[in-house]
Amino acid sequence: MITLTVNGKAHQLDIDPATPLLYVLRNQLELNGAKYGCGLGQCGSCTVIVGDAPMFSCQVPLAAVGARPVRTVESLGTPQQPGPLQQSFINHQAAQCGYCIAGMIMRAQALLEHNPAPTRAEVVAHMEPNLCRCGTHMRIVAAVVDAAEGMRAQAGGKTHLSSLRPAELVEQAPTAAVSHARRKRQ
Repeated sequence: MITLTVNGKAHQLDIDPATPLLYVLRNQLELNGAKYGCGLGQCGSCTVIVGDAPMFSCQVPLAAVGARPVRTVESLGTPQQPGPLQQSFINHQAAQCGYCIAGMIMRAQALLEHNPAPTRAEVVAHMEPNLCRCGTHMRIVAAVVDAAEGMRAQAGGKTHLSSLRPAELVEQAPTAAVSHARRKRQ
């Protein structure tokens, strides 16, 4: 038996320890936020937070999780009461087909937990491993920046500074930063 803690709840599982975490989340625990995209750790639609780090759950065998807690997008809010980051994605209409969004939100959540005041460039660099085939990256970046500012304002009473909206971001495309990050990684 393997004990896996997901979204604060411990689960006893009688399963092969080599099973990818994604399969356990979707098939055994029926948490369908993380999606199967490529199965190769190249798209990020399966991103969850393990311990305090975003990880591609399609590439993480259950045994590698160990005692670290796992969090999925289901832990951040509900359809009736979305969390601040989820609400920002809604406000910015960051989802088109929506397939990548749970992974994007979890990667962004990990960033904001480590760095509650990221610059736009830091958001772009952090989000780079996750792909959106519909091309809503600029809206996603705007949603993360806006959520960070909103959460800081709520926590510290500071003024909510972001007024960026997707149409205004066209001239600020992250393409150069993303291309540079990809070249650097190769």
